[in-house]
Amino acid sequence: MLAALGPKMLDLAGSRARGAHPYLVTPEHTRQVRERLGAGPLVLPEQTVILTTDADEAHTIGRSWLGGYLGLPNYANNVRRLGFTDEDITSVSDRLFDALIAWGDEEAVGRRVAEHHAAGADHVCIQVLTADQQAFPREQWRRLAAALL
Repeated sequence: MLAALGPKMLDLAGSRARGAHPYLVTPEHTRQVRERLGAGPLVLPEQTVILTTDADEAHTIGRSWLGGYLGLPNYANNVRRLGFTDEDITSVSDRLFDALIAWGDEEAVGRRVAEHHAAGADHVCIQVLTADQQAFPREQWRRLAAALL
């Protein structure tokens, strides 16, 4: 597996590895990856999750974390390829936040995971963010396991 976002790395993942493990992506990106790689290579996207139904709480938990990644050229370039603007990136717009981070209850997270599968993912790797990013999110993993497995 190769961590890959852009076209050149995806081509390398498809030709020289078992597939691609894109990080911080949308279901649309997953669709594009599957289309580019074809049926053989694995597509294993990561999906960041915040288990709260409160939009303000979700944005408080995830906005600065997401902003750190969007400050890196490879992630900024990837979301630009998906149609997001420099303003979306610098402000971490709600539209961009909601596209990259699945937040809500277990059912909402399940819908996002299903979108990745429908787009061609073989497996979706879930990363849980909480208000205490130093703590292991055991409770959230249990809730998600009960809902998704």
